[in-house]
Amino acid sequence: MSQPKDDREQLGRAFVELADTLVDDYDVVDLLDRLVCHSVELLPADAAGIVLVDAHQQLRVLAASSEDAELMELMQLQNDEGPCLDCYRGVAQVSVADLAEAAQRWPRFVEAVAQRGVFRAVHALPLRLRGQAIGALNLFSSQPGALPPAELALGQALADVATIGILQERAIRRAETLSEQLQTALNSRLVIEQAKGVIRQHSNLTMDSAFDHLRSYARARNLRLSQVARDIVEGRLDPTALASALPRNNRT
Repeated sequence: MSQPKDDREQLGRAFVELADTLVDDYDVVDLLDRLVCHSVELLPADAAGIVLVDAHQQLRVLAASSEDAELMELMQLQNDEGPCLDCYRGVAQVSVADLAEAAQRWPRFVEAVAQRGVFRAVHALPLRLRGQAIGALNLFSSQPGALPPAELALGQALADVATIGILQERAIRRAETLSEQLQTALNSRLVIEQAKGVIRQHSNLTMDSAFDHLRSYARARNLRLSQVARDIVEGRLDPTALASALPRNNRT
């Protein structure tokens, strides 16, 4: 069966938008944020997250479509187990249709997920290059269920685009350049988290809505996400200026 026209157009827009970010002086955090957003839009997943390895070979959360998705990533890293870590270490997809059945494989992680009660299925896809992984794209679903091979293939294609963006030739001419770029991305992520907190303090927004406002403000003005966040944290931008970035019904 052929893919519906609307779906084809949406898929085309996603890849074009991701490719458009691969220009001089592009922002890795912005690229990965767009990737998780497109993953949720195009695939049967309720949330998505990305982890990347840093200069010290430790996995760090670089992007998440929601606070719950970020928490899922952190629970895996803190417990040193889960589909994300197995995916990264094995450089292979790890699909778990029902986490309740994986308690023996990842006891601490599954217990933590059960207590949270948000997601029931996880599908981890490696960000890979020539047999090595630099991270993983993780898809989370609130209901148990497997992803069809075609959906997994699409998710892997999105992950591969992100890998190309991170490891393009100008960024890997020297090994230390890659480490510096990933460290810069990690630093940008910390600033973004701080900006979310500042926005929340000056409004009645949730953390997710604060991030939506931040992202919408940056994209509407063709600014870097990390730069807008830094301007807020350092007091150059009034956080209340973001109030019109999203409809009021996104507030709590």
